[in-house]
Amino acid sequence: MSSELTDLERTTQDPGAGLLADAPAPGPRATSPRRSLLPVLGPAGVFALLVAAWYAVTYLVLDPSRRFLMPAPHTVVVDGVFGKNISEMLEALGRTTGVALTGLVIAFVLGVAWAILMSQAQWAETSLFPYAVVLQCIPILALVPLIGFWFGFGFSARVLVCVLIALFPIVSNTLFGLKSVDKGHRELFALHKTRRLTRLRKLEMPAALPAMFAGLRISGGLAVVGAIVGDFFFKQGAPGIGILIDNYRSRLQSPQLFAAIILASLLGIAVFAFFGWLSNRVVGKWHNPKQ
Repeated sequence: MSSELTDLERTTQDPGAGLLADAPAPGPRATSPRRSLLPVLGPAGVFALLVAAWYAVTYLVLDPSRRFLMPAPHTVVVDGVFGKNISEMLEALGRTTGVALTGLVIAFVLGVAWAILMSQAQWAETSLFPYAVVLQCIPILALVPLIGFWFGFGFSARVLVCVLIALFPIVSNTLFGLKSVDKGHRELFALHKTRRLTRLRKLEMPAALPAMFAGLRISGGLAVVGAIVGDFFFKQGAPGIGILIDNYRSRLQSPQLFAAIILASLLGIAVFAFFGWLSNRVVGKWHNPKQ
């Protein structure tokens, strides 16, 4: 009887004590089927709206005599993507891919080295970072003619254009990642009197990986843009996808023009998606505790 009174008094003093003790631990929140399908249904719905708007512009807005300016999507697919010009488009796309990836690799090496140099001392960042900003602010179209005069109009000139366009995001993101290391971790390495190279290899570079991959995804798309821009100006040698776009424009081959633009866009999307996948494989989700 006394034990029952003791329990009753305890419950009276803390009414929620018994309920909290008996309440089951919260389990993982179930994901509804609608939410799990949202990453697929959302983009698919937007794509359907875009295709519908495309058809509306072709058949409702444009006069029949001017529909060559924006042919219907099925015309682009039949005459452009699966037409007789698809082989030369794929060959040109392969050349553009080689130029873009070569420029991206060079930009990555230079950008990471540049960022590491600036992260080692404040005077180095103060002296070098303004030039990275200047490089980003100079219109690339103003430099392309000079690049052609100095380096010719072949593969190397196209790669250089890609490097100039893709360099700044890698520099800025890598520098941000190197400088965002936890202060306590820095103090721990300083307490053990580790060498600067060891601190860079075991602390700063692993912490900078998420930011580096973010810069790579941005620069990957920019490198594709640089390769196409180089094609527009350096019209010598084997044609890339940019040269074909310009040729189809001059010949008023609208289905082929739209198909070439779509292929160039898919190349940029593929590069972006590849580095996103690679980031998840290398870095995982350890840097984002909310996921």
